[in-house]
Amino acid sequence: MRLAVRLAVRLAVRIARLLAVAACLALAAMPALAEEAGEEKPPPLEIARITVEPEDPGPDTLCKLRVTLKNRGSEAASRFVFEVRVGGKALPVYRDQMVLLPVAAGETAEIPLHNFWSSETSRPYPKDGKLAVEVTLLEATWVKIEDKDGVEERAPLGAVEGLPVTHRVILGRRSAAE
Repeated sequence: MRLAVRLAVRLAVRIARLLAVAACLALAAMPALAEEAGEEKPPPLEIARITVEPEDPGPDTLCKLRVTLKNRGSEAASRFVFEVRVGGKALPVYRDQMVLLPVAAGETAEIPLHNFWSSETSRPYPKDGKLAVEVTLLEATWVKIEDKDGVEERAPLGAVEGLPVTHRVILGRRSAAE
């Protein structure tokens, strides 16, 4: 009888261990299942807004460009690499450029980018008067910012995952005939 009790206890302990392992595996798989179900986690950095001035540029107009970045991460982000397309064509000034302004953890910040012309020789103004501006954040780095004796030091912590992210606006919603 004692032997039967011991065997039953051992069996119960093994079953409890297997159930605990199964529960851990199920919990570990939940984020992946949520992604498969369409519940995607938002990227840690997001282009919240593109601001272009003027909002309704005509042909040959110099436009001021800014992006608003939202940092959902637990560290500051910096070292941003952008691609900007105007009228479907990439602006070459961004090919080898990195923006070093930081965006603090949990904050939203406006980043000034290069001005651009609404039309150029290689990129005519659209006939319908609607100019597409697309900004893609290709790369970014998490950074630790410290003040040491009045000097700001930034230490890279690693690449930001979940990039690239893109935001697009259409300018000049008026008709070309106006």
